[in-house]
Amino acid sequence: MTIRIGTTQVWVHDQDVALEFYTKKLGMEVRQDVTMAELGNFRWLTVGPAGQEDIAIVLMAVPGPPVMDDTTANEVRNLMSKGFATAIFLVTDDCQKAYEELAARGVEFTETPEQRPYGIDAGFRDPSGNSFRLTQVLPEYA
Repeated sequence: MTIRIGTTQVWVHDQDVALEFYTKKLGMEVRQDVTMAELGNFRWLTVGPAGQEDIAIVLMAVPGPPVMDDTTANEVRNLMSKGFATAIFLVTDDCQKAYEELAARGVEFTETPEQRPYGIDAGFRDPSGNSFRLTQVLPEYA
């Protein structure tokens, strides 16, 4: 028996803004974009890295009642704004080059590439506040 991660989720304030960021700035591909009228126009929106077709990230709008009460939704939004709702770790074979390409596309970094014991690492956040780490991992830590 094998268990693998197929889909993960990040909370987003605005699915259209998130879609533009993940596709235009990060270069990800749309996996699914389906609106289900029978579920109150619920939108299932997923993206994923090019070349990794078996992985998808759900860009999930913070729901209101009855799924989430207003207090909880506000707590989630507050955590998002601080960068503590989600973290996604991206790996690359050249952190400096990836940093330069993403910055040229308009990604605003919170941390520039720095040498760490495990490799070279940088940080940024998406428009909803979700944290990302961009890491070039040393072979002995891969």
